[in-house]
Amino acid sequence: MISKYLCTALTSLLCIQLAVGQNIKINTVINKALTNNVITKDSCKTDSLMVQLMQQYPQYFTNILKNKKTFNVQFIYTQVDRGLNGMPNLTNHYFNVDKSEYFYPASTVKLPICLLALQKLNDLKDKSINLSSTMITGQAADGQTAVFNDPTTFDGKPTIANYIKKILIVSDNDAYNRLYEFLGRQYINTQLHNKGYKEAQILHRLQIPLSAEQNSKTNPISFLDYTNRILYNQPMQTDSTVYKSRTDSLGECFYSDDSIINSPMDFSGKNRISLESLHNILMTLVFPEKFPVAQRFNISDSNRNFMLKYMSELPTESMLPPYAADTTSYWPASGKFLLFGAGKNTLPKSIRIFNKIGEAYGQLTDVAYIVDFDKKIEFFLSATIYCNSDGILNDDKYDYQNIGLPFLKHLGEVLYQYEIKRSKKVLPDLSPFIFKYDGK
Repeated sequence: MISKYLCTALTSLLCIQLAVGQNIKINTVINKALTNNVITKDSCKTDSLMVQLMQQYPQYFTNILKNKKTFNVQFIYTQVDRGLNGMPNLTNHYFNVDKSEYFYPASTVKLPICLLALQKLNDLKDKSINLSSTMITGQAADGQTAVFNDPTTFDGKPTIANYIKKILIVSDNDAYNRLYEFLGRQYINTQLHNKGYKEAQILHRLQIPLSAEQNSKTNPISFLDYTNRILYNQPMQTDSTVYKSRTDSLGECFYSDDSIINSPMDFSGKNRISLESLHNILMTLVFPEKFPVAQRFNISDSNRNFMLKYMSELPTESMLPPYAADTTSYWPASGKFLLFGAGKNTLPKSIRIFNKIGEAYGQLTDVAYIVDFDKKIEFFLSATIYCNSDGILNDDKYDYQNIGLPFLKHLGEVLYQYEIKRSKKVLPDLSPFIFKYDGK
C-alpha cells in the first residue's frame, strides 16, 4: 500500500516538474479534439468537455465519474482569453455544479468576509479608519470574548490588516470570528444577497460552540488611532433576520459528545454558500471590470492588491505574522490543494495561486486563480469533494489524504497541462499579479 501511494506521488511530482520546468510534450492525448456542450439536468450543470477530459485520465477520475453523488463533487474551470486590448474574456466550464446541492463551505466563507470587511472600511473612511487602525473588540453578551492586543503584529495592536493576513495565509479561525463581529451578521448576508449571491447564509463564527442566538449577536467594536484616540465606536449588533428555512444534512450518522446519533447530521443552521458563488466572488476580485458594479465589492485599488498579495503569499514567506519560523506546521504549499495537494516540496517560482481553501466535516474545497508567469498561463479553478467513506461525521476519520487531496492535485495538474496546450491569440500581461512578498 505504501509503495502504491509513493508511486502515485512521484508520478504526480514528475508531471508538475515537466509542466513547469521543461519544454517537453506532455500527455499528447490531451490534444485530441474535445467538443463541449453544457448538459443541464434540473439545476445541475455539466460540460461534456469536462467529462471527456476526465475520461482521458481514468487513473485519476474513473471512481469520481462513477460516484460523483457519493463524493458530492463539483468543479468549475474558467478559461481566460485576452483581447487585443488586454481585456479578459471569461468562459466557464462545469462538472456536476448544482447550487441546490449542499456542501459545508468551511473556511471558504472567509473570502467574502475579508472582502466585506474591506468594503465596510471603505464605507467608514470618513472616520479616518484604515487597515492599520487599532481594532479593539469588546464583549457585551454571553459567549463573547474581548481582544485588546495581538502579539503577532509589530506593535502588539490588533488590526483589520493583520486579521486578513492570518485568514488568507493560514486560514485562522479566530481572525475570521473578529471580522464576523466587526461586520455583524445582518450586514454580511444583506450585502451578499444584494450582490446576487441569494443562496448564501453566513450564520455563525467558526470553531467555537455558540448557540444560534449567541451567533446573532456580535461584539461591540472600537477603532483607535496611533495615539489611542477613539475614531469610531460600534455597539453590539443583533441580527433578527428570519432566514429562509433549509433542510440541509450530511452523512449517515454522527458523534455528539461521546454518543453516536444514527441519522444524518443537521446542517440547516450552519453556513451555506454555493461553489458557483465563491467562484464568481473570486473572479470579481481578480477582474472587477468584467462584472456589473452592483456585483462587485466596493473596495479601493490598494486594498484589492492587499487581498491578492496575501492570498498568494506562502506561509514560508510570512515574517509578520511569523509563520515562516514555524516549519513544522507550515510548508510552501500549505493551503494550495489544487495543483499541489498535500505536497511539501518547494513550489516553482513561476507559479502563483490566489486562493482560499476549506476543510471540515470531510469536505475539501479550493477556490483558485492560477497563474504561471513564465508560460503566460492563467485560469480559474474551483472544486469541492466529500471525503468520508464511513459516512460518520465528527469522528475525525476522513479520507483527505487518500481521496480528496489527490483528486484536487490531479485536477489542477490536468487543467494546467490543458492550458499549456490550449491556443491563445493574445498572451496575457500578468505583471499586475507580481508582488513583493515579506520573505523576499
